[in-house]
Amino acid sequence: MLDQYKADFEAANDGVTVENVYVPQDQLNSKLIAAAGTGTGPDVVVFDGYSATTLIAGGVLAPVTEKWSAFDGASEIAEGAVTTVDGDVYAAQGYVNTLGLYYNKTILDALGLQPPTTVDELEEDMATALAGGYQGITLAGQPDVQGAFQAYPWLTAEGFSYDDPQADALAAGFERVRGWVDSGFLSAQVPTWDQNVPFSEFMNGTTAFAENGNWQLSALASDAKFDYGVVPLPVGNGGRIYLGGEAEGVGAFSKNPDLAWKYLEDTFYSQAGQLEALKQVGSLPTRTDASADESISADPYLSQFAEAIATQGAPFPDTVIPSENNEAVITANGQAWSAALGGQTSPQQAADDFMTTLEPLLKD
Repeated sequence: MLDQYKADFEAANDGVTVENVYVPQDQLNSKLIAAAGTGTGPDVVVFDGYSATTLIAGGVLAPVTEKWSAFDGASEIAEGAVTTVDGDVYAAQGYVNTLGLYYNKTILDALGLQPPTTVDELEEDMATALAGGYQGITLAGQPDVQGAFQAYPWLTAEGFSYDDPQADALAAGFERVRGWVDSGFLSAQVPTWDQNVPFSEFMNGTTAFAENGNWQLSALASDAKFDYGVVPLPVGNGGRIYLGGEAEGVGAFSKNPDLAWKYLEDTFYSQAGQLEALKQVGSLPTRTDASADESISADPYLSQFAEAIATQGAPFPDTVIPSENNEAVITANGQAWSAALGGQTSPQQAADDFMTTLEPLLKD
């Protein structure tokens, strides 16, 4: 995707060279903040959206409020995809990534099952799969942002929300999924799993379901040895899924800020650029005109993710969390999730511990 953006932008702008520089995710924030401390940094920053406030506080991103106001495509981009702090726009997401329920259609057909529409149906299907010699589900349980991202739908399905957090609802969510481990539906190794390891397990072809994101579609299309499908997570009317993915902004110490902004307008923020992201990596557009494209509406997989975004989507992180506490809250959530699934604490104790950490962090 980035190679295509580079080629297109260079072709349209004589004398311009785009250099894509990769930094491992776990090193990116510290490198950017360290560079900003010396008055240097990249022209364009592509970063995990949940780190926006950390990078803004570290002086990494330039405010682009005036440029955003003058941008013709601004009204096409979903409001929830725009990063605004204290009235200034700093970045936007050129695409979003979110979660769905993948299923091994070959297994479900062999067992006479249909994709579940409720959590109870999911559990019944997993029990049938286990009795038939298969595994039930894979998901992320690592004690970090990836675990928290995948925990959120099951917690909100039980009534938890950051608007009015209740320990009992939180414990019910932990208890539900911990029960899958106890029943053998979910591997006891789940506390060590990020989002990639469990999908590799699903790709082995012996597991009925996987909670994972639209970014995995390309791997399935190229490598799956079985029939598959995807549906929205069966988390009921109250269940929500985070809208994650990368955000993009202009570096605070860019030597070419106007050109950097033009690059964003013509690539990540453009209709054509967002459809290119869809084509290359399966990420879903944030522009309404791009989302209406037939390449999504007529696709049996992408249309399911689009439905999930429309009916279940929630901003990541939750907007009621004070921006300076986003990272601390998400980390604590992931730690509680992992501890409950791994049996280090009971679901109720994990909920109580998280609530103790959470309550002061929700106070601005």
